[in-house]
Amino acid sequence: MKKILNEQLPVTSTNPIKARSYDYHAFTYPWHFHSQYELVYIEKGSGQCLIGDSVIPYFDATLILAGPNLPHCMQSAAAYETDPSLRVKGVIIQLEKDFMQYSFSHYIQFLPIQHMLEESQRGICFSLKKYPSIQQTIRQIPDSQGISQIIQILSLLEALTGCNERKMAASPNYAPTSETFKDKKIEKIIAYLHKNYTRTITLNEIASFAAMNPAAFCRYFKANTDKTLKEYILDMRIGYACKLLAAEDINISQLCLECGFESLSHFNRSFRKHTGMSPTEYKKNILK
Repeated sequence: MKKILNEQLPVTSTNPIKARSYDYHAFTYPWHFHSQYELVYIEKGSGQCLIGDSVIPYFDATLILAGPNLPHCMQSAAAYETDPSLRVKGVIIQLEKDFMQYSFSHYIQFLPIQHMLEESQRGICFSLKKYPSIQQTIRQIPDSQGISQIIQILSLLEALTGCNERKMAASPNYAPTSETFKDKKIEKIIAYLHKNYTRTITLNEIASFAAMNPAAFCRYFKANTDKTLKEYILDMRIGYACKLLAAEDINISQLCLECGFESLSHFNRSFRKHTGMSPTEYKKNILK
């Protein structure tokens, strides 16, 4: 089986930025990850981006921000295979994973950027149609050099923190370390779920672990996670299934049991509802 590609980029602590414009007939780079932040701006083009355990569409004026080590793959729409006049154009910016990390994590002025970069562990999709000034900044970055380029990147990151046309890509449970909770009790509950979600966990069991009665636990859990216990565990299992499909040559029936599903039909139905495709289709897409 073809493995996920670990892309090695010429981006280091002493050369922390790589920015370039692109003009392709179509995206062709396979399912991959790298240790840098990546911003993919699609000035013109359409298709889908496989990112983490999700598939999100992209159109003209879309920007996708992927955090370090988040698997992703850009795929052009089917029309690009038959129409040679179609092109995909834009800008790709890659930043070393510790780019200005001290400033971002210590100076209050940079806190919104730091929070956004933490969220990028799941990937963030921005629609920039209503933000022409942000698009203009992006187009200028590949031709800039030195301090001017760093200033433009900081301006871009700051502008993106104020962009309301955005949505998260991968599910919260694909990159669970990016979540923060209100108190220690819910953190302990989530940690318990992460250790046990591939087996059957009853409401009585988890409520007893939390030293709460089942009804009180359900209210508490929903208030802190915006999901029911069943929904949260299901998201965990689907996220794990996506990782196994990407990394291992595993039979779907075996994978179903490995992830904690009691039946193949339930797994297939849940997987399609979450990703918009069957497990076989998902596997096929990431190996294109």
